[in-house]
Amino acid sequence: MEIPDSIRALLDAGRPAHLTTLDDDGAPFTTLAWVGIEGPHLVIATLFDQRKLRNMRRDPRVSLSVEAGTRNPVGLDEYVVIGGRAEVVAGGAPALLERLAKTYLGPDADFPGIPDPPGGFITRITVEQIHGVGPWSAP
Repeated sequence: MEIPDSIRALLDAGRPAHLTTLDDDGAPFTTLAWVGIEGPHLVIATLFDQRKLRNMRRDPRVSLSVEAGTRNPVGLDEYVVIGGRAEVVAGGAPALLERLAKTYLGPDADFPGIPDPPGGFITRITVEQIHGVGPWSAP
């Protein structure tokens, strides 16, 4: 599924996402994430192996929600929910975090800001469904 320009603009505005993965017992696990776009995929960088990565390796189904910080004409807060499948690959996290930090922290941000950071992990999410309230919604 193609990522609409309205979602690209939302993520380019530095709105963090709530990423939900599934624990081994099926319970949802939600965390905050910086999200970028590379081609047809949403991308997340993580320096160290974490619970969310272990969850996605075992079960690639994920959901992300992002609040737009706006209201529609009838007064509802706008948001988007994206469902998809994740693939976790080793390496590349410092460069992606540096790029995303410019969006989320400011143009002069230096992140991760540690000497010789580990390669970490990149998560690529293939978008399968989009819904919510806002310009990305189906009429």
